[in-house]
Amino acid sequence: MTLNLNFNDFYNRHKIYLQKKNTNNTSNMKRTNITLLSFFLVFTLFSCHKDSVPFTQDGNWVTRSQLNGPGRSEAAGFTIGDFAYLGTGWDGLNKRYSDFWKYDPDNDNWTQMQSLPDSAARSSAIGMSAAGLGFIGTGYDGFNYMKDFWQYDPGANAWTRKADFIGGARYEAVGFGIGNFGYVGTGFDGSNSLKDFYKYDPGSDTWTVVGFSGNKRYSAVAFVYKDKAYLVTGINSGVTVSDFWVFDPAASEANWTQLRHITNYSSDNYDDGYTNIMRSNAAAFVITGTNSGDKAYISTGENGALYTFTWEYDFLTDLWKEKTPFEGPATTGAVGFNVKNRGYIATGRSGSGQAAQSDFLREFHPDEVVNPNDN
Repeated sequence: MTLNLNFNDFYNRHKIYLQKKNTNNTSNMKRTNITLLSFFLVFTLFSCHKDSVPFTQDGNWVTRSQLNGPGRSEAAGFTIGDFAYLGTGWDGLNKRYSDFWKYDPDNDNWTQMQSLPDSAARSSAIGMSAAGLGFIGTGYDGFNYMKDFWQYDPGANAWTRKADFIGGARYEAVGFGIGNFGYVGTGFDGSNSLKDFYKYDPGSDTWTVVGFSGNKRYSAVAFVYKDKAYLVTGINSGVTVSDFWVFDPAASEANWTQLRHITNYSSDNYDDGYTNIMRSNAAAFVITGTNSGDKAYISTGENGALYTFTWEYDFLTDLWKEKTPFEGPATTGAVGFNVKNRGYIATGRSGSGQAAQSDFLREFHPDEVVNPNDN
């Protein structure tokens, strides 16, 4: 809200009026100054508007119900219908988990679901949903990189092993679902960063090659909007990467199109402030229908240090805007998900060891001003 008032003009006229009225009366002059100060405070409050909110208060993180299971990092998850699912992960020492949990955003609670077999416990796996089913695959069990692939049926609350991922064993890959198909690619195989990509058909339980046009990477993020997938961030040979790509499975020719880099890459000034978008092991989600429109968000992760920096991506302009930093501790290895058009970040780690593994869940409200009483 803005007011069409000239404060200086009002102040001067009001001060002259009160001074004339209160001539030779020290007590009244003091009240005059108090009156003017009170008006200044009220004027300041009512003349503020959303555009003047600094990025450190542009968006509000709200703490939600903690995961009922143990704290962890490098977990995996997916969304099916009105529920989110999260499981697997690492305890920060030697244990990999196979348990799975369902989050209900309406009631803000977690319910334990059927676990994967103990032999399928892992961390740094991919999670995705397609054709109304959930999938977990690839990852690391503490000794071996993995290529097995598992399907979750929410109606039966049951896991079924499916055809192994044909790209070979790896961890820190990305996976996403578009329509009735899933897609998995990138990652690290123990020796090399990877850039291959594959399509999975749950109906026939088969894999086919689709390829990827960008740089090799692992620990990247992917998010889906209007039947297109966006792949960004990650690390290759110890260096974070800045290229950004969109995948359109319906394209008649090249499926991948490059978007603007996420660092100060161009000679234009739009990216001069892109100082801390690049990272690895981040969390991402999409929120649509807000006052500011449909946007994607990236938060947490690491790049030389653990991050809380949060950035908003505008699908219409292909531009990024910094938002309120994640209001938990600086975190890496968390899971981002959106369910019922609400964006969340769950679990992760804020340091080394078991005590640094998180069981927290936080929801982001992009159009609110930060509330210091939320946490």
